This record gives sequence, C-alpha cells and structure tokens, in this order.
Amino acid sequence: MNDTIEPQLAAKLEHLERILAGFESAVVAFSGGVDSSLLLAVAVRVLGKRALAVTATSETYPERELIEARSLALQLGARHSEVVSEELDIPEFKDNPRNRCYYCKKELFAKLRAIADQEGLAHVLDGTNLDDRSDHRPGRQAAEELGVRSPLEEAGFTKGDIRALSRHLGLPSWDKPAFACLSSRFPYGTAITSERVGQVGRAEEALYGLGFRVLRVRYHDTVARLELGPDEFALATGLLREEVDKLVKDSGFTYVAVDLLGYRSGSMNL
Repeated sequence: MNDTIEPQLAAKLEHLERILAGFESAVVAFSGGVDSSLLLAVAVRVLGKRALAVTATSETYPERELIEARSLALQLGARHSEVVSEELDIPEFKDNPRNRCYYCKKELFAKLRAIADQEGLAHVLDGTNLDDRSDHRPGRQAAEELGVRSPLEEAGFTKGDIRALSRHLGLPSWDKPAFACLSSRFPYGTAITSERVGQVGRAEEALYGLGFRVLRVRYHDTVARLELGPDEFALATGLLREEVDKLVKDSGFTYVAVDLLGYRSGSMNL
C-alpha cells in the first residue's frame, strides 16, 4: 500500500465508507474490473461477511475475466458467489438495439436482487461512477428500476479517483484496462448469437495470447476490425502482422483490418 493519499481522495474514501456502513449488508455486483474491485474491497473492509460479491457468468464474458474475478475475491477475503446470466435467451437483447444493455442489466439485477433476498442482505450495489453519467449507459435505467445503489457515484468518485485509490490500497486491478462484454463488439442492429460471440471471443483470446493487452475485435460480418492500444498498433502492423492475420482468420473471419484510430471506448455508440 502507498502511504500517501491526496486529502480530496481521502475525503471521498471516508464518504464511501459512511455510505456503505449505512447499508448494513449488501450484494456487490462484481466483475473483477477496476470499479467493482474497489467497491468490493471497501465493502469488505466496512461490512465484512455482510458483503457478498456475486459475479455473472455468461457466454459474453470470457473465462479469463471470470478467473481473475475469482482470484481477486479470494485475495480480498470476500464471500463470493456466481450466477448464470442468460441474456442470450432474451429476444430483445439478441436483436441488439441501442438500449441492448438495459435488457442484460435488468435480467442480471433481478437475479442479484433475488440472491440478496434469499441471503437476507439489504441492498444490491454496482460499480457505476461519476464519469458514467456522460456515457451511453442504458443499464442505468435497469439499476434505477430495481433499486440498485451506486456508492462510488454517490461518493463522487471519478474513474481517475478509482484508479488512484485502488493503487493506494494495493489492488492489482488499479491499472487493469477497461473491459466490456463481448456483445459490445457488434454494431447496433447486428444480431448477437452464441456463434458470433464465440467467434469474437476466440479472436480476442488469440491476441491476448500474443501479449496484446488493450484491444477490441469489432464484428463486421466477414471482417474483424481491430482496435488496439497505441503501444500495440505497431506490433499488429509490423513484426506480428502475419501471425495476427492468421489467428484472427482462424477464429472464423475472412478479412482482418486494423483501425487507424485505435481503441476507443464506446466506438460502436455512433
């Protein structure tokens, strides 16, 4: 743990702890990403065993992410459970409208609410933060409808705050790249199927195996459009070009294109 912390960040941490203490008990929607990891770490510190981390398993979330979530929950000493998310069985989700995430989050939050009721836990919490207000987040509507609370947002945490505090607390997730489920790789209106999700997932796993860390494989029918971090762009177009091309094509694509602008969060929200 880094012993130095900015006064403003320390004040936000104290605010977050007060909010969590007021909940008495809670289910924490835990993906293993930077936001939910910080929320869980502080929840465990404040609530102890009265906090239960629940991670969704789904075809749209790679096994790699689930393994990391399990490991981090264990490291934090958190009670941890898993629930199967079945968004690919929801016709409205599979049709992939602009509010696709609403249907997924509604299904997930309903299951988390049921777990909370079964376990006698008072609240369901998610890792939404202040910066999410300016992003396209249909899932927020589902959270509001089902009474899900967002303590990080309520305490005024930005994404930068979350990374800074995570680093201060020694969380391994502090510099983890942002990750969104594989359904976000498809243009709105393009049907999301198990086969297509698997195709994208195989391509991304192959690239992770080459050492890429910041990447998205965007689905455009026969074309895979690769969005890469600035440090990785040269690798994909230089020394590893032929290997990248082969691995992505082996995943089921006919053509492989590298996006000149690189990785952009929410680039499909145009």
